[in-house]
Amino acid sequence: MAASVTVIGIDPGSQCTGWGIVREASGVLTLVNCGAIRPKGADFAARLGDLYRQLADVVRAHTPDEAAVEDVHAAQNVATALKLGQARGVVVAACAAHGVPVIDYRPSVIKKALVGTGRAEKEQVGYMVGQVLGVRPDWKLDTGDALAAAICHLNQRRLTRLAGLA
Repeated sequence: MAASVTVIGIDPGSQCTGWGIVREASGVLTLVNCGAIRPKGADFAARLGDLYRQLADVVRAHTPDEAAVEDVHAAQNVATALKLGQARGVVVAACAAHGVPVIDYRPSVIKKALVGTGRAEKEQVGYMVGQVLGVRPDWKLDTGDALAAAICHLNQRRLTRLAGLA
């Protein structure tokens, strides 16, 4: 078993992608860094390219061991769902290109792991992330969701180890 593991949690979006790096060492979770990417570009393809470049920079800077990525959930309409899916694909590609394994989590699973209900609001998730990491949440809601994904994954890893499945 590794002495520590670093996970990047990512909440993909075509307009704002939240990311958060959490490290677990000896059962203690620590916030390493977090932020939000608001891709720029003249058109959607250019924004996806910018999202890739910015996220790749984050991955290179922090060298996470694994990535926990929020899966696509129900969107307002088909066009929104397609754009979200494309942004998520860019996120997965940026991680994979840097050798970071990607684990997918449904939003309801992440929310339930942090708040106790799969229908929690973003504000509730952000509050619980702050409680778990011992910090005051002053980040964007998408960043809180990304940190929640990382925490959810680290908890899942711990449970898998305890159950003797890993």
